[in-house]
Amino acid sequence: MVGVLALQGDVREHACGLARAGEPFRAVKSPEHLAGLDGIILPGGESTALRRLIASSGLTAPLANLLARGLPVWGTCAGVILLCRGGVWPVIDATLQRNAYGPQLASSVRRCLTVLSEHPFPMVFIRAPRLIRVGPDVEVLARLDGTVVACRQGNTLLTTFHPELTLDTLFVDVFLKKVRASRLGP
Repeated sequence: MVGVLALQGDVREHACGLARAGEPFRAVKSPEHLAGLDGIILPGGESTALRRLIASSGLTAPLANLLARGLPVWGTCAGVILLCRGGVWPVIDATLQRNAYGPQLASSVRRCLTVLSEHPFPMVFIRAPRLIRVGPDVEVLARLDGTVVACRQGNTLLTTFHPELTLDTLFVDVFLKKVRASRLGP
């Protein structure tokens, strides 16, 4: 079962993506909702609001423990901010600039190639962060105009855009492959 952090943001959209892939999910709003999860998605939303809600819900330490033990995690947009240096759970060697693509009115959909597919992927950018540095152990999955927009390290997947706002399941499938592999153990 995959959890979706359900405090604020694109919860329903991620739930729909998981349903299209045939993966059951659980909305995570408190520490007890973490029990038995095989992976978790940290959705897009407003990162400052998410930080406050995470702290008040008591999820900071319990989820930190699971991530330290290797729970697969996928951060999209604001979720990326939570997982990079300076974030609530800095589990990936990357730094970023928040709201790098401008205000919400500057949102855009771009098509971009990834190392995961021969076909361009539709990428929805809404007040997205920009990864300004990734460490040597971070695998870059996609770049847009020279900037890393998707990457992974260990059990962590980051997409600075919103794959959940498209019908393309490429990144859902990539994440679920990691989740399913972790179910089998090392």
